[in-house]
Amino acid sequence: MFDKILVANRGEIACRIARTARRMAIRTVAVYSDADADAMHVAACDEAHRLGPAPPRESYLNAQAIIAIAQSSGAQAIHPGYGFLSENAEFASAVASAGLRFIGPPPAAIRAMGSKAEAKTIMGKAGVPLIPGYHGKSQDDARLLAQADAIGYPVLVKASAGGGGKGMRIVERHDAFATALASARREAKASFGDDTVLLEKYLQEPRHIEIQVFADMHGDCVHLFERDCSVQRRHQKVLEEAPGPGMTSERRGRMGAAAVAAAKAIGYVGAGTVEFIVTQDGTFYFMEMNTRLQVEHPVTEMITGLDLVEWQLRVAAGEPLPLAQEDVSMRGHAIEARIYAEDPERDFLPSIGTIAHLRTPQTSAAVRIDTGVREADAISRFYDPMIAKLIAWGEDRSSALRRLKSALADYRIVGVATNVAFLQRVVAHDAFAGARLDTGLIDRHRAALFPPPSPPSARVLALAALGELVRMREDAAAWARASADPWSPWQVLDTWWPNSDKHALALCFEAAGGEHWVRVRTRSDAVSLTIGERDCAASVARAGDGLRVQLDDMEIAADVVARGEDRYVFCAGESYRMRLVDPLAHSGEEEPHPAHLMAPMSGTVVAVLVKPGETVSKGAALLILEAMKMEHTITAPAAGTVSAVNYRAGDQVAEGADLIDLDAHSGA
Repeated sequence: MFDKILVANRGEIACRIARTARRMAIRTVAVYSDADADAMHVAACDEAHRLGPAPPRESYLNAQAIIAIAQSSGAQAIHPGYGFLSENAEFASAVASAGLRFIGPPPAAIRAMGSKAEAKTIMGKAGVPLIPGYHGKSQDDARLLAQADAIGYPVLVKASAGGGGKGMRIVERHDAFATALASARREAKASFGDDTVLLEKYLQEPRHIEIQVFADMHGDCVHLFERDCSVQRRHQKVLEEAPGPGMTSERRGRMGAAAVAAAKAIGYVGAGTVEFIVTQDGTFYFMEMNTRLQVEHPVTEMITGLDLVEWQLRVAAGEPLPLAQEDVSMRGHAIEARIYAEDPERDFLPSIGTIAHLRTPQTSAAVRIDTGVREADAISRFYDPMIAKLIAWGEDRSSALRRLKSALADYRIVGVATNVAFLQRVVAHDAFAGARLDTGLIDRHRAALFPPPSPPSARVLALAALGELVRMREDAAAWARASADPWSPWQVLDTWWPNSDKHALALCFEAAGGEHWVRVRTRSDAVSLTIGERDCAASVARAGDGLRVQLDDMEIAADVVARGEDRYVFCAGESYRMRLVDPLAHSGEEEPHPAHLMAPMSGTVVAVLVKPGETVSKGAALLILEAMKMEHTITAPAAGTVSAVNYRAGDQVAEGADLIDLDAHSGA
């Protein structure tokens, strides 16, 4: 077994690998970019070395620098995690040439599966079922269009070199193919350095089921059952679970055998995942093979009781597989939710910023959190915006789902937009609860999963007002302690805020497009609130970092977090963001002109589709912005004439940058 390994990654997967290595008494070496100098994975490892500037190509994709650090630090092997260099055959070869062990499959296996087109050819020869499509070498636009027409719409354009939903587009009709192809190629080039694509028939309402395989250097290969990853948005997984709902033993056996055959066909070694697209009647087709550890591997660990990173280390060290196929068993059900810094209400745009407040659920044998960020850490535009993976286990699916709902209700994050509330809506939806799963679940139920903003409830407004009262009292106490005369009556909050029925503090909160007033009166520890036409008696006190509130006859535990003018209220699984309005304040700042189209996030302009003077219709694509290797199209909010284009392709822009000026036509 190795004495020391280098982890060529960052974030939660680097922390995850370090955790197992420490348990196995293996020392770990971290690498970091300038953006990650104080990151959690740096602290999680035994030593850390700087790679370079923040952009991945100058740090986490710098294979030569990583290998040099491994050699100078005395590491015997390199674990690539997932993403970055994990499926780079040239990197795996260079690691071996440097006298180090690559904790992953042989370079030949990576190459065989690295091209989705080549992979399908190999799988076809191995007898693994394939979905109809075009996997040929010709990338001529006309040839691809003709193949799409022959396959029949809808058709899926897919980057041959990648995964994670990047470089993937669904095309519904002939005349939309050229635009989708160009977009998929750009995204594939940015993400994987290769714009080769393949085409597949897009199946309606399919499930996405993958099989975890493991192979050793002695010719043995097993599967560790399946994971259902059907719940996706923009072709990226949102929720994963094991075992797959509705999976029969007979179908599991056939899919497992096909996955093992796929691994053996390419001389595989280590952890891999064979992904299948499955129709509702159970017919399955090979989709791709990921030659690395998957993001969702914890659900497999939770039902098998195995540590897949430990298996990776043992196999890479030359040991045989720890278990034979007949010895692998599973118990219970596990579901994983990916918690991201992104805004579901804005088409899942990444949210860049600092995590100002972070409170997580209590972990246990049944609730697990894999993360690589802490409070005060920054979510950078350079890397994937994942905050954590939340995994819940239960004796059956319903108990696992119940635990997941409870844990999501206890997740409280301030500073960046997150998908936590969206995840709560998904897991509570009848379709998910009833295991009616397919890759179109989110799009099909958009009305329920993306409801319009609703005004804050009376309870939320009461909690916000009481939180403000506590904050004001604590500020007053701090001012008193810092003053020359801390016992002066002028330092007491109630002195300048008269305790009478005729005087009250009036607080105005702005939310859901309206203003909501709360009048607060105090008398000693008692508080009286007026919210609209309703009066209620209250009391409030600190309870750790949160609040313990009494509202009439109801006792409530809550968090109210202030960040600038924003107020975040968390209570009983409900979260709400409001703005505290100071009626006496006047910023003097003008509202942005409605003709200015602003950048919704920091990123790079990859294409400008219009010129000054051009007339456009409502919804027309004007500019394409790329952030975190995903493209986002800026469209016209109304018909009008483009009066200015302020950036060119290749320019870096900050969130809020004035991209394009559009003079709307009257009546548009």
